[in-house]
Amino acid sequence: MIHVQSLCKTFTDKKRGEVHAVQEVSLDAQSGEIFGVLGPNGAGKTTLLRMLATILTPTSGTATVGGYDIVREPEKVRSQIGYLTGSAGLYERLTGRDTLRYFGALYGMAPEKIDARIRELSAELDMADFLDGRCDKLSTGQKQRVSIARSVLHDPPVVFFDEPTSGLDLMAARTVVRYIRRCKEQGKCVVFSTHIMSEVEALCDRIAIIYDGKVAAIGTLAELRERAGAEFFETVFLRLIGFEDSPCPAGDRGH
Repeated sequence: MIHVQSLCKTFTDKKRGEVHAVQEVSLDAQSGEIFGVLGPNGAGKTTLLRMLATILTPTSGTATVGGYDIVREPEKVRSQIGYLTGSAGLYERLTGRDTLRYFGALYGMAPEKIDARIRELSAELDMADFLDGRCDKLSTGQKQRVSIARSVLHDPPVVFFDEPTSGLDLMAARTVVRYIRRCKEQGKCVVFSTHIMSEVEALCDRIAIIYDGKVAAIGTLAELRERAGAEFFETVFLRLIGFEDSPCPAGDRGH
């Protein structure tokens, strides 16, 4: 569903000169899986997802999403994807329902289809109690649920979740995580970007560890643990990005 080959993005900064935000990234993600993109803040995760979502143009390399080239066929790529960031970015004076109807119209959906999807997503994301409230009155978690519904209203086969639980309380984050699992059950290709290792362990079928704009490793949890020679995932992560002498909790195999 997603094929990325030697993708690069370089920015020019007045103070730092050329900044290589993404360097020679290659990966594949399939339908029916949650593909994790794990790395610290500033590793290049968001830049990578923005290129795949056609928000940014690559400096070099290539990628296809849903069979469409991200540079030559950006409009077709956009028809295949939903994209959610940690920032809700909602129109404050609209209600959640109005927001979804507005974006449904932008997607070219028929009014009856929009309303049917709103009912479906309201049930899946527990939005009934606040769907008709103005967005400026909603909590952070409620806004994020409206944002998720907005991103997947057109039922895309590929969904990008970029730090979707950032700033959420436990219960709101749990709802988001539950819906991500639901997307997998529906056969969607889910790309889940985060710096929170516990989320990766709980959700992801395969993981790409990104550090300094490069892919340090790709594999299942079991494969990454075997490669690093450790069980505790923080140790696995640190070893795979090159911190070989990082301390490890007592009892971790490999020590």
